[in-house]
Amino acid sequence: MHPSYRLGPSPDPRAGRHPGGARQHGRVTDAGVARLAEWVSDGGVAVLSGAGLSTDSGIPDYRGPSGVARRATPMTYQEFTRDPVARRRYWARSHLGWRTVGDAAPNAGHRAVARLQELAALGGIVTQNVDGLHQAGGARDVVELHGNLARVACLGCGARSSRWELEQRLTAANPGFAPAVSAVNPDGDVTLDDGALDGFVVVDCAACGGLLKPDVVYFGETVPPDRVSRAFDLVMAARTLLVLGSSLTVMSGRRFVLRAAKEGIRVAIVNQGATRGAPYAGVVVDAPLGEVLPEIVRRVEGPAAA
Repeated sequence: MHPSYRLGPSPDPRAGRHPGGARQHGRVTDAGVARLAEWVSDGGVAVLSGAGLSTDSGIPDYRGPSGVARRATPMTYQEFTRDPVARRRYWARSHLGWRTVGDAAPNAGHRAVARLQELAALGGIVTQNVDGLHQAGGARDVVELHGNLARVACLGCGARSSRWELEQRLTAANPGFAPAVSAVNPDGDVTLDDGALDGFVVVDCAACGGLLKPDVVYFGETVPPDRVSRAFDLVMAARTLLVLGSSLTVMSGRRFVLRAAKEGIRVAIVNQGATRGAPYAGVVVDAPLGEVLPEIVRRVEGPAAA
């Protein structure tokens, strides 16, 4: 296994930062970044991205440095489909929180990933995010493992429609609905007192009257097999799997790292905080993605681009 470079306490707490870490004194240093740039320059890189890539766009994550998000309890598929009260609660909260995701703009990390694709260093992208920011930042060949909040699916007829269209219908059905919001959650809804939900009207499919659901994979729901297959194909065709902004706590993402390691594909991770993929990685850079990824682009472009 290749040497890893991490930011974090040394095994000896008296020693402070590890000398091979990715950040020292607030700056990205060369140890891990140099190795990562070498691997990316080799080409054949597949990306697996998580919520940590989108925090600079104002979208909180569940397990990263954002403390508010950790209090959120994600909606499950079973609760959404079986409990009308829970479904009304979800749509009311999501109606208030949607613009945090819908209005979010790609950040420097997203743009850097797209640029690496332009440079032919990076191939396909598998993302656990549901915000569409990879595509908005110029990336292509993106497998949205967990779907996209900008789409809505009917559980009756299967029709897909725009979330913006649904927002117009919800606004019309709930004029003046604007209770105080205490926090926005990673899945695009908000923290809201249940008492504020009285009278909120949920709208159904305009085509068949069926239940509408965000076109995302909820907890307790299975990722479509063809989507998983496409993701594995991208990973298996890669020389390096580059994980961006994921703690890899959930097996839905970690399985790609496990497969890559088993098949001898190099694994590199850029993430703020602990990641369960560290034992399988040759390079681990613990630093802000918005700093590391543009630096990787600069190194891959080389002096000729200056």
